Amino acid sequence: MSGPASTVEAPPVAVRVVPEPPGVLRELEARAAGLDRKGAAAAVRDFLGSHEVPVLEGEGATFLYRGEADAVRLRHWIFGLEPDPPFRRLPGTDLWALTLELPAGSRAEYKLAVVEEGGERVILDPRNPRRAHDPFGANSVVRMPGYERPEWTRRDPAAPRGRMEEVAVPSRAFGEERRLRVRVPAAPPPAGGYPLLVVHDGEDFVRYADLRPVVDNLVARGRIAPLLVALHQPGEERLTEYAADPRHARFLADELLPALEERFPVAASPAARGLAGASFGAVASLGTAWHRPGQFGRLLLQSGSFAGDAGRGPVFEPVARFMRRFRAAPGRPAERIYVSCGVYESLVVENRALAPELEAAGARVVYRETLDGHHWEGWRDCWGEALPFLFPPLGHAS
Repeated sequence: MSGPASTVEAPPVAVRVVPEPPGVLRELEARAAGLDRKGAAAAVRDFLGSHEVPVLEGEGATFLYRGEADAVRLRHWIFGLEPDPPFRRLPGTDLWALTLELPAGSRAEYKLAVVEEGGERVILDPRNPRRAHDPFGANSVVRMPGYERPEWTRRDPAAPRGRMEEVAVPSRAFGEERRLRVRVPAAPPPAGGYPLLVVHDGEDFVRYADLRPVVDNLVARGRIAPLLVALHQPGEERLTEYAADPRHARFLADELLPALEERFPVAASPAARGLAGASFGAVASLGTAWHRPGQFGRLLLQSGSFAGDAGRGPVFEPVARFMRRFRAAPGRPAERIYVSCGVYESLVVENRALAPELEAAGARVVYRETLDGHHWEGWRDCWGEALPFLFPPLGHAS
């Protein structure tokens, strides 16, 4: 098993509120203290005009909000950091500030909670143009020095684009017709057929994690084999279906796979067939491979909700039951498994524990921890390593 990208203990990385503001803010505070209200407002305006927000200095990220309010708080998704830490108002101004210590290379998403007249409104940071999107809307993003968006995640005009086709699959497992899109490579199929990756929540990976340019670029640059990608979307009860539900395994193995084989030239070897997913989608991937051993030889598991007990709430009870059964008799769920998780999410504890168990079950495992949270762009950033490991160019070993 490849070692983690960073060796840490739970709580994984100490992100903390810094009680003292950075030097540039102390200078502004000292300057404003010697001015009248109008002069202080001008000093704040000049400061904001010459600094990007958040203000980054070393491992400090200073979040700023300007406006009248009763309180301002940081709404974040960082495991181990106190919930909604409060901003401090600079005396004599309407500028609020909060400094966090974030390690170099970190990426985090957040919002601002502004309390006014007894009510609270949660907003994007109006002074930070960087945004990330997910099914619930958008978040502001802070990127510490050392983090760079991988260039292969951006659309390359020179990379041939795969086309999308829709497939309708009658399902006895779920008693309904399931419709999904399939990305077909621009390259012709190799002699043995296309390798196949079924991606749970696949349309969300397209919308929020740049799946299409990522795959197009990696294929065009010869880093992965031409890859057929089926974008699976769950039914209305996603958390039930994706919690290692045997019906889901029947649908993928007995209904979806034959439908794809009938429509496309799909490689027959389990080594050329994989499942991918994040959060509950990772549970669905592992559960399907476990229920149907020998059919899917590649797994991409990201921030899996692998709760070993029901302490996280009733929605995790079926996952906990599955994990107990899996640990009692893991078998060999796949030949190669890539596992990733952000250190700023509590699920890192379960994912870190799972990786050596998968290796002990006979899989070749790569495990990565990223300086990110439970976010789509954090999952996206791992695909440049995950896909070449799982689906190397034809004729090449990973």
